[in-house]
Amino acid sequence: MIKSLLIANRGEIARRIIRTARKMGIRTIAVHSDVDSGMPFVREADDAVCIGPAPARESYLVQGKILDAAKATGAEAIHPGYGFLSENAEFAEAVEAAGLVWVGAPASSIRAMGLKDAAKKLMIAAGVPVTPGYMGDDQSPGHLQAEADRIGYPVLIKAVAGGGGKGMRKVDAAQQFGDALLSCQREAAASFGDDRVLIEKYILGPRHIEVQVFGDKQGTVVHLFERDCSLQRRHQKVIEEAPAPGMDSATRAAVCDAAVKAAKAVDYVGAGTIEFIADASEGLRPDRIWFMEMNTRLQVEHPVTEMITGQDLVEWQIRVASGEPLPKRQEELSISGWAMEARLYAENPSVGFLPSTGPLDRLKFPRGIRVDSGVEEGGEVSPFYDPMIAKLIVAAPTRPAAAAKLAQAASRVEVWPVRTNAAFLARAASDPDFVAGHIDTGFIERHADRLVPAAEPSETIKQAAARALLPTAPDAWSTLAGFRANAAPDRRVAVEIAGHPYLVTIDGAPIRARDHIVAGERLLFVDGEAWPFETPRADHAGGSGAVSDGALLAPMPGKVITVEVAEGDSVTKGQKLLVLEAMKMEQAMLAPFDGVVAELKVGAGGQVSEGTMLVRVEKADG
Repeated sequence: MIKSLLIANRGEIARRIIRTARKMGIRTIAVHSDVDSGMPFVREADDAVCIGPAPARESYLVQGKILDAAKATGAEAIHPGYGFLSENAEFAEAVEAAGLVWVGAPASSIRAMGLKDAAKKLMIAAGVPVTPGYMGDDQSPGHLQAEADRIGYPVLIKAVAGGGGKGMRKVDAAQQFGDALLSCQREAAASFGDDRVLIEKYILGPRHIEVQVFGDKQGTVVHLFERDCSLQRRHQKVIEEAPAPGMDSATRAAVCDAAVKAAKAVDYVGAGTIEFIADASEGLRPDRIWFMEMNTRLQVEHPVTEMITGQDLVEWQIRVASGEPLPKRQEELSISGWAMEARLYAENPSVGFLPSTGPLDRLKFPRGIRVDSGVEEGGEVSPFYDPMIAKLIVAAPTRPAAAAKLAQAASRVEVWPVRTNAAFLARAASDPDFVAGHIDTGFIERHADRLVPAAEPSETIKQAAARALLPTAPDAWSTLAGFRANAAPDRRVAVEIAGHPYLVTIDGAPIRARDHIVAGERLLFVDGEAWPFETPRADHAGGSGAVSDGALLAPMPGKVITVEVAEGDSVTKGQKLLVLEAMKMEQAMLAPFDGVVAELKVGAGGQVSEGTMLVRVEKADG
């Protein structure tokens, strides 16, 4: 058994690995960038080594620094977590060449499954069904356009080396293909150093079904059943669950058997996930599920599998890497109950889900559930890394009970001044269609009007809030800047004050609210949202990035990727002026009206702070 383990990752997954390693009596070593020196995972490890400055390419992605840290601390093994170097075959080989144990997939498996086009060809040879599409070597724009035309729209353009929704674009019509291809290639090159793409038929009514597989060094491969990751926004998973709703025994057997066959085709060892796309327009069926890709690592959503199987997948990884056989045989694994996981992000849904960074003056999670988080109250959300604050994980005997538990948990999250998607998650988990299992990958986009919190509250809710929170001041609402609870304006309201917290009852349904003083501001926390009683400080205000005089301000700190205009250019309303990138997300800045570019303050490649003026457009004469 491994005695010491270096974790080549950060945040939530580093803490998750440390927790299991400690239970197994294994010494842990953390590596960290300079800005992460005060993070919980650094304190919780038995040893820690700083490996460079904040940018990941200068710290967490520098293989030599990680290997040097392992040598200096006497580590026997390296666990890569997920992201960063977890699916880097060269790093896996370098770890083993240094005489260390690699707690991950074999380099050969990573290579075989790392390129989507090659992986699909391999799966076809292994008898695993794959989605119709083009995976050829000819990457000329004209040929790719012709292939898309042949497949028939809509199609998906996907980065060959991609993952996590990066380098992926849906194209609905031929005239959109050229621009979408360029954007996809640019993002793929920036994210993966490889701008090659493949084209797939876009499946109508798609469900994202994935199967957890595990292999050992003795050649045994098992599955730990399926997960459903269909609730996505911009191809990023938002809520995951296990098992998949509507999955019958015949379809489960077909998809899980295909997953094991896929893993065996690459002599797989360790934790992996086989991802499938399902045409669920007529329900889940064995002949309507196709292989998409394999993730040769532990997944962010692995806790829901742990919850329904009772297994610790990180422990499985460590035991398998140590040469032990799998802890369980296939016939010893079974499903018990239902589990759901929601990703709590530092982002503001009311302004297009823009990332939100800054201090975490208040950070409170609900009790009675599993919370995997990389941050703590008093810390901060950095602009350098992924904006996930935590994973809210619940389990219950049935799917409706799990959904209700998740919605309640999200509604009780308290975060300030960083904005989060907690209210959005609560709405999604309690949505009638979600509870009924009527989901697909377009669910969020289709129901955005009822899932995304509105910009302003109804007058009814304003009055209820004022009466509950400031009962002695009839006009108290005027001091509750930005507060909103987003109920319909025609509801009848009864207000009760049940000590602390407050309980506001609307049509018999209670809304729980808590008020706190945080960093000198009095705040109301209700249904996952936080609202100050007075005008928010300038550095905490959200916005679209545009002001009435035509000046566009940076809505988040980031890097200017492209600038598509020059001073003096005429522009039309909605025209793209430049593109910002921050926290793995691109944000296009658009002209607010027809006019002329009067000032251009930035250039491609420049770094900007939140609130920086980027460009100013003057209205056209007349």
